[in-house]
Amino acid sequence: MAFPFIPLLLLALPLAEIAVFVMVGSEIGALATVGLVIATTILGSILLRVQGFGILTRIRETMDAGGSPGRDLVHGVMVLLAGVLLFLPGFVTDALGFLLFIPPIRDLGWRLIRSRITIVTAAAGPGGFRRPGRGRTIDLDEDDFARDDKPQPQRPSITDDR
Repeated sequence: MAFPFIPLLLLALPLAEIAVFVMVGSEIGALATVGLVIATTILGSILLRVQGFGILTRIRETMDAGGSPGRDLVHGVMVLLAGVLLFLPGFVTDALGFLLFIPPIRDLGWRLIRSRITIVTAAAGPGGFRRPGRGRTIDLDEDDFARDDKPQPQRPSITDDR
């Protein structure tokens, strides 16, 4: 059985953040520390917006060309995670968030998880998305087919003048 790292991380991360806050606060002062945390949050939101729109554009271009946007989707998730990490107050999460904004770091993450991802493609047509090779769609007019069910008896409508 593998050691559960998530509970350990949830315990260690706040302790590391507190330790770094104390060290930075003792060096530059409490007000400057709070200002730095606010500045990294603002910078993170700007980076999230710029890189997020760039990734959405690349995903759209890849799909328009008929390719699979798996890599760009993973990059998009990593940029979103980076934005969340930068919104959280703290220097450790900010450092991790800024690292995820660097494309070579994201490529490394993509190479590590690429073999664990299954990409399912779908073909888009006039009726929306469908799986390729899943039968044919035959479009018929109303007079080209007949239903087997019995016709329902016609009930008089409320507007009939009888």
